[in-house]
Amino acid sequence: MLIQVVKSKIHRVTVTAANLDYIGSITIDRDLMDAAGIVEGERVFIVDNNNGERLDTYVIAGDRASGEICLNGAAARRVQPGDIVIIMAYALMTPDEAREFKPQVVFPDTRTNRLI
Repeated sequence: MLIQVVKSKIHRVTVTAANLDYIGSITIDRDLMDAAGIVEGERVFIVDNNNGERLDTYVIAGDRASGEICLNGAAARRVQPGDIVIIMAYALMTPDEAREFKPQVVFPDTRTNRLI
């Protein structure tokens, strides 16, 4: 049996843009992606601390050191620039693997979305 376990988390970043006319996804500063072990195209779950919305999409890599967190497509209607979000990715593993696994958690500066 496999269970789904959080593998990566970018905790409390500020949404910098919302682009309704884009095909869909979330654009994340590549430095944050690397620090959290998230890869381009990976499925992520997003929780908006301002309004309680929860959604999932896939990742597009943004420019390094840009602090960019941009919700694209339909998600742009659910999350607004200035909102604080948590971004999480999950992995499938056995219960034995999960007991030993430690997720990569990143706590960036919420004003700049840059690594501290």
